[in-house]
Amino acid sequence: MRIVSLLPSSTEIVHALGAEANLVGISHECDYPEAVRGLPVLTSSKIDVSQLSADIDRDVRRVLTDALAVYDVDAEGLGEVRPDVVLTQDLCDVCAVSIRDVEAALREIASEGVQLVSLRPTRLDDVDGAHGVLGDIERVASALGEAAHGRRVADGLRGRLDALAHRAEEALAASGAARPQVLTIEWIDPVMVGGTWMPELVRIAGGEAMVTEPGQHAPTLDREALAALAPDVILVKPCGFDLARTAVEQASLEELVRSMPWSDAAKARTFVADGNAFFNRPGPRLVESAEILAAITHPAAFADLRERHAAHYRPL
Repeated sequence: MRIVSLLPSSTEIVHALGAEANLVGISHECDYPEAVRGLPVLTSSKIDVSQLSADIDRDVRRVLTDALAVYDVDAEGLGEVRPDVVLTQDLCDVCAVSIRDVEAALREIASEGVQLVSLRPTRLDDVDGAHGVLGDIERVASALGEAAHGRRVADGLRGRLDALAHRAEEALAASGAARPQVLTIEWIDPVMVGGTWMPELVRIAGGEAMVTEPGQHAPTLDREALAALAPDVILVKPCGFDLARTAVEQASLEELVRSMPWSDAAKARTFVADGNAFFNRPGPRLVESAEILAAITHPAAFADLRERHAAHYRPL
């Protein structure tokens, strides 16, 4: 079976299922596992992502206002790799190539018989009619003819999350403290607060998410609304940015934090994390994302996770 994955997260899901050898094409953002580098790249971005956050946001909004796509699909390249299955998404036109453009590319190459699997996760797991990341692992596995294996992989991740949540509950009980109020920021300018599965990750890690509820899309907060909050922990993990890329905007980020009433280190502990590999990528590494949150939220109780993930986050 020849697989094209047009999402970094679905590429990681294919890897988790042990089917990476079947990948014949990827998106321009697919970077994990290392073995996928060198595969045909079948998408590209129309936005210059080397700009500052405010400029990226401006250009994305302009493109969407003009009813244009943020990404291009290489229809000719798609035809050359002759896929049996194409993995894409219909959740967010900003995060990845839209399903409409993938469908148009498949029509262009007259690819009857290709199975198009579109993912739309807004939660960690399927609940109340909403698709979840763990459910998507099973859906991809079913499309690849590996349904039973997909259930085992997803159940293994569920087990790790349950064990982490249990550890966090024990730490809270031992300390007698209330759950820390955790603010997660997934875009710097304008400030956007982490939604979808982020409140669930925060809860698993022993915190209480501020502003958003599970499944809610990321809202934009102005400085007045941000200043009205009283977080105990702040995690900045910009979508698509690793630590080095976030450091480019260190000065503006520090200015933002200093301007808030909660900027005193005694009031709020602030961290920056790799939002590209973790947190914003709805794949298997959301389990590691929860572990990073636990290490940040309860550092004394999760010293092992602090050491394991030290390269992926740092204090601001």
